[in-house]
Amino acid sequence: MPRFSVIVPAYEVQPYLSECLRSVLEQDFTDLELIAVDDHSPDACGALIDEAAERDPRVRAVHLAENAGLGRARNAGIRRATGDYLLFLDGDDTLAPGSLRAIADRLARTGEPQVLVFDYARVDWTGDPVRNVRAGLLREGDPGCVRQVFRLDQRPELSRLLMVAWNKAYRRDFVREGGFAFPAGFYEDTPWTFSVLLSAESIAVLDRVCVHYRQRRRGGILRTTSRRHLDVFDQYDRVFRFLDARPELAHWRPALFRRMVDHLGVIAAAPDRLPVRARAEFFRRAGAHHRRYRPYGAATPPGRARWRSLLLRLGARWAFELLRSGGRGWRRVVALGPVGYARLRAVALWAHYRVQLCLPLDPRLAVFAAYWHKGYACHPAAIEAKVRELVPGAGTAWITTPEYAHTLPPGVRRLHPGSAAYWTALARARFLVNNVNFTPGLRKRPGQIHLQTHHGTPLKHMGLDLLDRPAAARGMDFGKLLERVDRWDYSLSANRHTTLVWERVYPSGYTTLPYGSPRADVFQHATEDDVARLRARLGIPAGSVAVLYAPTHRDYQRRPGPRLDPERVARALGPGFTLLVRPHYFQGFQDFQASDGAMGSACGRVLDVSGYGRVEELCLAADALLTDYSSIMFDYANLDRPIVVHADDWDAYRAARGTYFDITAAPPGPVSRTEDELIALFTTGAWCGPRSAALRAVFRARFCPYDDGRAAERVVRRVFLGERHELLPPVVPPAERRPAPAAVRTPAADHDRSGDGRTAPLAGSVCAPPAVSLPHRSRPH
Repeated sequence: MPRFSVIVPAYEVQPYLSECLRSVLEQDFTDLELIAVDDHSPDACGALIDEAAERDPRVRAVHLAENAGLGRARNAGIRRATGDYLLFLDGDDTLAPGSLRAIADRLARTGEPQVLVFDYARVDWTGDPVRNVRAGLLREGDPGCVRQVFRLDQRPELSRLLMVAWNKAYRRDFVREGGFAFPAGFYEDTPWTFSVLLSAESIAVLDRVCVHYRQRRRGGILRTTSRRHLDVFDQYDRVFRFLDARPELAHWRPALFRRMVDHLGVIAAAPDRLPVRARAEFFRRAGAHHRRYRPYGAATPPGRARWRSLLLRLGARWAFELLRSGGRGWRRVVALGPVGYARLRAVALWAHYRVQLCLPLDPRLAVFAAYWHKGYACHPAAIEAKVRELVPGAGTAWITTPEYAHTLPPGVRRLHPGSAAYWTALARARFLVNNVNFTPGLRKRPGQIHLQTHHGTPLKHMGLDLLDRPAAARGMDFGKLLERVDRWDYSLSANRHTTLVWERVYPSGYTTLPYGSPRADVFQHATEDDVARLRARLGIPAGSVAVLYAPTHRDYQRRPGPRLDPERVARALGPGFTLLVRPHYFQGFQDFQASDGAMGSACGRVLDVSGYGRVEELCLAADALLTDYSSIMFDYANLDRPIVVHADDWDAYRAARGTYFDITAAPPGPVSRTEDELIALFTTGAWCGPRSAALRAVFRARFCPYDDGRAAERVVRRVFLGERHELLPPVVPPAERRPAPAAVRTPAADHDRSGDGRTAPLAGSVCAPPAVSLPHRSRPH
């Protein structure tokens, strides 16, 4: 007897049916039978089901002699089911990966309840899933806070969920003993769902997306124009007959009445569902149902819903239509109001900016920004801090939104993008510093100094090199780009490779400052105590090897997605490792999560650090860096700690974006091509072996020649103080350049082997090499 019987009715869903069946058969939980019911579909659904049955013995094909409708097709599947639990899945929907295992685990933890309710996500034609807006109702909580198994009376809020059959698992003996079956007609889920939930003595919930509910652009049953939408009245007749036969459920009548009124209102407000001649009948029957089933003393809903309820009660079709049309008109007015206001505001700010351009520059004011106003970060942050330290009387302002206001240090004024103060500062500031370009509306004045810091050392193609890379350029206006480049007075560079690239792909008359990486200065000044505080703040367990996973963005992917499974990697590495996940700023931590939105099942060894402000501090806290093609590797090399490059899609990335050199041929450390290879690099000790140290030394000598901890100071002395001596910093030999704190940690491993066949060191020892000491703090001449 299988654990699950998954019942899939199919009628005119041939474009989606194969994907639906695969989503069930490819689950990692395999104890199932798939009952696919061909509801006498006129297309190829029957043939697709037969082909699936030939390939997989778990598929049971059922062909109905005539079209019976969705409800009766499900009943046919129920009669043939043999599993412990029944699940329903429409032929154009899919099961999320890992769903059946999550359902099975939850059923076991909650003592085999009669019904398990789980969540779903709507998926439109773009393929983007959007989780149910009422997902919060499915909270599981702690056993002492929220009931794990209950009756509907104990969690009545669940009645507000979408009343469908496919977001639940049903114990088959409960369905059989209760005699539950789907009725004919549209909206067949309504009487089934209310009857099942009100009858169940044990209900549990699973706070996880298990079904991807396809929102078809056209052709969905409930989006068709048909008289069959009048079936909704018969379905609610069945619901209230069920209540009438069970006096102990009478207290549910007001709630079900409200659900009925809301449901009828939704159908009435969608004029394309009913033919014109059927709308009059709909309103007559709506009025009759309202009067028949309205409980005595039922409360009147507030706001506009009150009028809609009243008009349905009266069957006042034309008044309802007028109210609906008036509502649409009012919504248009409301929508146009902000547009008009925005235009007036834009004109006023343009005039304000023009006035400010006529006023003198403020020689003490410096305006900073980074990453399109995403907070205090990168090279501009290091330079801003050094300005406050070295420039007497300087005033600094940072452009960012309220979301990132907490990242600003004390004494730094915040400018809201697009505000009057923002335009005033851009017009009158002597210094402008950014790692991206300022707004195209900026008019650079004589006497203003614009410093472009960039993001870091380029591996991928940038600027004019994207002319033949349409996937990466994405409609970039290169003429406008060069106009903004012409505003630069200085361009920061960390090494010779970067200088040569910037001056070629951003051709203009600026002065290059080959001064090193200001954001990496902190690596030479931090102490072991600083690192210990950072690790404690991040929640890294004492003695654990912290691996910072920081991948870059993929231009060739329409939607971002994880290149590896952090949970699997953390489980494979074991309790001696902690994985810090830092997505690219174009992405979010949710792009690395499972479809249920859950993360962290590997005993808390996967930490979300996507919201942590300063990536440099994450580097200090980490014992090793795991990246792909991100420029973070060039800065992290200053720490002389292990770097692992995961290049699983190197050929695709290089073809789509273009790169300046082959990172797999000249890497800063070991390279993996698959997730299994990556895990092996860590479990064998190759990640920190002698070959890793040798690769890192060559890489560091090439790309970190000036990083002695004084890059920001050199920039400030040249740009803000006008000191022209010592244009080039001294090249720091690798042997003299020391990283900041503490020894590289390795997990306990009596029998682990390093990459060269030597036994890896025990816990608490240094993964040799490198030999790490306190920072080198000598000052250049």
